[in-house]
Amino acid sequence: MREFFRRRIVGPIVTLLKQGITPESIALSLACGAIIGIFPVLGTTAVLCTAAALALRLNLVAVQAVHILMTPVQLLLIIPFVRVGEALMHAPKQPLSIAAGQALLSHGAFHAVTLLWSAIVHAVVGWLALGPITLYLLYRLLRPVLIRARERVARRSQIPPPA
Repeated sequence: MREFFRRRIVGPIVTLLKQGITPESIALSLACGAIIGIFPVLGTTAVLCTAAALALRLNLVAVQAVHILMTPVQLLLIIPFVRVGEALMHAPKQPLSIAAGQALLSHGAFHAVTLLWSAIVHAVVGWLALGPITLYLLYRLLRPVLIRARERVARRSQIPPPA
C-alpha cells in the first residue's frame, strides 16, 4: 500500500513540482478535484471538474485524477448531503438507502431522477453549504505541505549525483 501511495500519488506530485508548477496551483488542483469530485449528482463531476480546471487554469490531469479517486467517497456522501440539505431547507426526512437507490437505478436513470428529484436538490444544497468551506480548508492544509515538498525537491536537485 505504501509503494502504491508513493508511486501513484507522491510521485506525480513531485513530477509536477519539478516541472515548475507552483505548490499553490497544485494544492488548488487537488482540492478542487476532491471537493468537486464528491458533488452529489452522479455523472456530472467530470464535466464540473473540467470546467473548474479550465476556468481557474489548473492542472486538468491532477484535478481529474483526484476526482476519480474520490468516486467511492462521493457515493458514501450522497445520503449525508441529502440530510444536510433537508435540515437546511427544513424539509422532512425522506426514506433513503443504498439498496433502494440501486433498485431505482435498475429501472433507468431518468426514472430514478424523476422520483428522487427533491433528494437531489437537497443533496446539492447540502454540498453547496459544505463544499466551498471544505475546499478552502483543504487548500489551506495542502498548500504548506506542498511548499515544504517543493523545498525538499529543490534541495535534492542541487546535490550533485554520485560518481
